[in-house]
Amino acid sequence: MAMATARSVALVGLDGRIVAVEAAIAGGLPRTVLVGLPDAALYEARDRCKAAAANSGLGWPSSLLTINLSPATLPKAGSHYDLAIAAAVLAADDAFDPRELAGTVLLGELGLDGRVRPVRGILPATLTAAQHDVRRVIVPRGQAAEARLVAGIEVFGVASLRQLVALFRHEQVPDEEDPDDDPDADPGAGEARTQPDLVDVAGQAEAKWALEVAAAGRHHVLLHGPPGVGKTMLAERLPGLLPDLDLADALEVSAIHSLAGVELGDGLITRPPYADPHHSASMPAVIGGGPRMARPGAISRAHRGVLFMDEAPEFSSQVLEALRTPLESGVVFLHRSQSQTRYPARFQLVMAANPCPCGKAATPGADCRCPPMAIRRYAQRLSDPIRDRIDISQAFRPPRRSKVRAALTGGETSAQVAERVLEARARQARRLAGTEWRCNGEVSGPHLRRRLPLPDGLEAVDEALDRGLISPRGVDKVLRVAWTVADLAGAGRPLADHVAVALAMRRGDPSPGWVVTR
Repeated sequence: MAMATARSVALVGLDGRIVAVEAAIAGGLPRTVLVGLPDAALYEARDRCKAAAANSGLGWPSSLLTINLSPATLPKAGSHYDLAIAAAVLAADDAFDPRELAGTVLLGELGLDGRVRPVRGILPATLTAAQHDVRRVIVPRGQAAEARLVAGIEVFGVASLRQLVALFRHEQVPDEEDPDDDPDADPGAGEARTQPDLVDVAGQAEAKWALEVAAAGRHHVLLHGPPGVGKTMLAERLPGLLPDLDLADALEVSAIHSLAGVELGDGLITRPPYADPHHSASMPAVIGGGPRMARPGAISRAHRGVLFMDEAPEFSSQVLEALRTPLESGVVFLHRSQSQTRYPARFQLVMAANPCPCGKAATPGADCRCPPMAIRRYAQRLSDPIRDRIDISQAFRPPRRSKVRAALTGGETSAQVAERVLEARARQARRLAGTEWRCNGEVSGPHLRRRLPLPDGLEAVDEALDRGLISPRGVDKVLRVAWTVADLAGAGRPLADHVAVALAMRRGDPSPGWVVTR
């Protein structure tokens, strides 16, 4: 019996395990047996690999062939095992020395013509290989740059099965045309996009200030008001106010987007991501999911960035309620019958909502014909538990003509506001050094109340709590926002004015004194 073993990677979320792909050729009727809990796409690899070898001028065993994916108890999914399966079978059939496969992980899908096609998850799979002291990774040629983002590992990109065999035989690698692009890939998602600028938003000075506070402390925001006043424009400009991702976050965010099918090219994602699912999006599209091995949803693609839900009351109530746990924990667990997938989901939530189904209820002089019951039902689509997890509630009003004209003559750019946000983030980093948190919006309630100096002016917060205007969770939200307002003002601790502004932002009240705090 001839045997050979290649290695690949099984990904469950961002967590990976090395999979040994064993091929054994024995006497018997010509038959190929694939075992090790493969899914349908992987089970079909038997036929893909056989046709790819034949069309590449390579032999294929004409007797009983058994392919085992170990560990056998781990479910395997996807077509990225094709290259490892073909390599193990060809090595067992003496196409090259099986020892060439030692210390190597192979990732890639095979076409029937023998060309190697792109697959999802190259970056997290390469990270897994590096963590298991693998010295070499072979990937589709078009994704070699993505794999090279992982330091300390040798990467080879191959375009065809013939190139792979030539590499293992130490022969001259033949030239091949590039394979077709992955039809599931998103070629533009990993590219740098031009960020819209805050200076484009006319008026709404108080809303811009609320957005600055949200960016500085990573606070969740609800923007509500009539259509056309700038809610969406402001939300789209929030990522431009956020600092660049550090290396650890860039690797994690890039790995998630690699699993989602984004072409990373030759660079990590260094800017906070932005996801804006349509209000008709399903639960798997927003939260994540899939029939067997769950894929990341919008909340994970927005990890360390912004999740914008425009027309939030129009989203399914199941989708909205499913946000509760990720908003608190920063992770999402997707349970399936054979696996449990964990994805990071520490996103900054921005919701936009109209005052009623037609959007005219809060516009002076507008003809809103929505019945009071319809307006009440529309508002109740955002449940109290969801609203209670929102740090800042910002009301929009149609700007007066004089304010619009003044705004059109100039205003602060995103770069100017981003400088203040960066300074406030630096103060938070120094204060929270040695803890698991980075921003005020993440700090736990006990740490706020016991480890940090209590702000002045808490009497107003106590009164709001006694009157039922805010919940105990809301008290912590007010404290977090007050610290952020103080950081933006350069104060060592929140003062009574900062607490008053934070309480007004929490409740959605007008805050005419906001200019004083800047």
